[in-house]
Amino acid sequence: MRNPIKFIQEVKQEAFKVSWPTGKETIQGALMVFAMAVVMSLFFLLLDQVLKYFLELLLKVSI
Repeated sequence: MRNPIKFIQEVKQEAFKVSWPTGKETIQGALMVFAMAVVMSLFFLLLDQVLKYFLELLLKVSI
């Protein structure tokens, strides 16, 4: 088994090698996720309404 202290030191060294995003990049990414969530929710709302309309037409025809 490896020395836990050595392991923690290696993890710390690797963490310093990570390219962390800037604050601006983080905000841009969050805004893009929010915008895509809004767009997709509007798309699925529209799709749901269209399918509901056709289903109601189908059910009225069969009665």
